[in-house]
Amino acid sequence: MENIWIKIGYALLTIFIVLNYGLLLQGLFRKIGARVGRRHGIRIWQPWVDIIKNYTFRSRIYHGVMYYLGPVFRLTGGIGLLLFLPVIYGSEMFSNFSFTGDLMLVLYFQFFGVLGMALGAGESGHPYSAIGVSRGLSQVTAFELPLTLGVLAIGLQYHTLNINEIVAAQQGSILNWTFFTNPFAAAAMLLSFLGAMGRSPFDVVLAPQEIPIGPPTEFNSSLLGVLQLNRAIFPVAKLILFMNLLFGGATNWGELIIKTFFIYFWSVFVGIAFPRFRVDQSVRWFLSIPLILGVIAIILIKF
Repeated sequence: MENIWIKIGYALLTIFIVLNYGLLLQGLFRKIGARVGRRHGIRIWQPWVDIIKNYTFRSRIYHGVMYYLGPVFRLTGGIGLLLFLPVIYGSEMFSNFSFTGDLMLVLYFQFFGVLGMALGAGESGHPYSAIGVSRGLSQVTAFELPLTLGVLAIGLQYHTLNINEIVAAQQGSILNWTFFTNPFAAAAMLLSFLGAMGRSPFDVVLAPQEIPIGPPTEFNSSLLGVLQLNRAIFPVAKLILFMNLLFGGATNWGELIIKTFFIYFWSVFVGIAFPRFRVDQSVRWFLSIPLILGVIAIILIKF
């Protein structure tokens, strides 16, 4: 029982660190995007200010129980994904509960938050929320297919779905990373990663220039604050997942920050360089190049 409480304490510490790191990345990359467009941009600490401000407000709007549970489910998906990942390889303190889960559980958590958000936003009755939900579920279904093929290729390559064992197999040299030993699976997953991060050209869900922020349209005050917490934790959890699967994990926080920064920068670079797709263009794109790469990865591993 004492060990469980210690694990919970370490997990809370991990969430605190990841939350603040995610908020820092939000402010930093919004600043970078603004400077590319020759604008000054927000202050780097603005994400912290926004969360504090939203938690000082209360909402009297009521759309049903699921309306309130939607943001909770969304945040649960992000925290659940993080807690079943080994954040720092070989560290008892920051291994979280990775010993009890595997890649399949992690993929379920990744979809759990999306589904919860869809149910919550759908109950609001706002047409923009419904439009965002339909677009989001279409795009998630499209990019999950090549992502799953890439994950299965990695599982076949290492003969395990345990994330700790996959990270262990990549130790010793950069050339042992999955990125080099299984380039087709890595390519399929990194292209799917663009959709998972929801940045341009795949920001068809929020579509801020078209349908005023999609599913979160009707959420405000502390409910919007919960969604903002998730937007800090969930992306970093996905960055750690891809780092563990493709880039050998991290043995310390410095290594984690460097690797996750450049993985995140990949999606930011693409988002700045390319305009937004329509939803049908996004779905067709994920079902073409990334899907083909995922199929090739499976074939090469199998034969």
